[in-house]
Formats: sequence, C-alpha cells, structure tokens
Amino acid sequence: MSLDSSSFPCSILLLAGGRGQRMGGQDKGLLAWRGQPLIAHLQRLVRPLTDDLIISCNRNQALYAPYADQLVGDDNPDFPGPLAGIRAGLAAARHDHLLILPCDVPYIDAQLLADLREIAQRHPRLPVMVRHGEFWEPLICIIPTLLRNAVEQAWHAGERSPRKIFLQLGGMGLECPADDPRLANLNTPELLHPKSDVSE
Repeated sequence: MSLDSSSFPCSILLLAGGRGQRMGGQDKGLLAWRGQPLIAHLQRLVRPLTDDLIISCNRNQALYAPYADQLVGDDNPDFPGPLAGIRAGLAAARHDHLLILPCDVPYIDAQLLADLREIAQRHPRLPVMVRHGEFWEPLICIIPTLLRNAVEQAWHAGERSPRKIFLQLGGMGLECPADDPRLANLNTPELLHPKSDVSE
C-alpha cells in the first residue's frame, strides 16, 4: 500500500509526555540516540505522512515545538499515563483517524505504518493495534476519532489501560513476529546506550 497520505489521511500523535521514571526522570523524547533526540527519529519517519503532527508533552514544550504542528498536554498535573496523552490527541486531531506512536520506538519503519494504515482503512470504525506473539502494543495503533467519546467515558469510569479500552471497542490486530526488532522499546538507559562489547 502506498504511504501517500492522501489515500488515508491521519493525524499523527507522538507520545512524549511521560515521567521518564526508568530514565531517572529525564524527558525521554529529548534523550540522544545516534546523535539526535529520540523524537527527531520518529518525526522524520512520520512527517511526510501527515499535515497534522501532534506531540503530547508535559514539559520542555519549546524544545518539542519545532517537531510538531500542534503540542498537547495532559489535563492532569501528576503524569497520569499514556491514556491522558491519547485523550488530548483525540481532542486535537484534525483528521478522522489518529495514528499513535510512543517516542521511544525509533526502529519502527514505514512498512509497519503502511500495514497499520491498510488494516485501518479496511476497518475504519475500529482501533487497530500492533500485536506480537501474545502481546498487544496499544501505543502503536490507529484509532478513529469518532471513538473519542467512548474513550472519555472509559476514562471517567476510572479505566487507565489503553489496551483494555481499545479491545472493548473492537480492536483489531496487526500481527507482527514475536521478536520483531522494529518494536524494540528503548525505555531504559541500558537499552538506549548499550555498553560496547569491546574491552578497553
């Protein structure tokens, strides 16, 4: 399927609003990987796909602004988790679908995004999440913005799990291999900067 954004226009949300606990409280999206901030790698991949690139961030807005068309933040000051960023992205999205990616998956490639969009185009009223082995990846997904009210209702009922909500809303899976390297999540200092095997 072509990655031409006109065939299936999506707003795109990059999630960078977390507390960064596994990174010692650092703002994960701005940490360097291969010479650039993590957010820059995802932005370069998705920039050609949308005219509505949204970044969810709760600090360092001036540093994130050059990478986005819009910035959104949580409506709660205590870092309530990724669902808060998804809610803000759904409220701000200008297109009928929102493609969501976390900021710490720089190995994601264009083919995976094309595959996600192909399934979403066939099932335009349902969330589509990556699934590998027995695991769902609800933060690598496409969700129709018409489900925004249902997500809000779940939030106000106390649900904080995107996976549970998306499955309750009929979520579909993009099946990937259990050990798909594109899904590597660089969410600790050791994963972001593995020690060299070469002894000094």
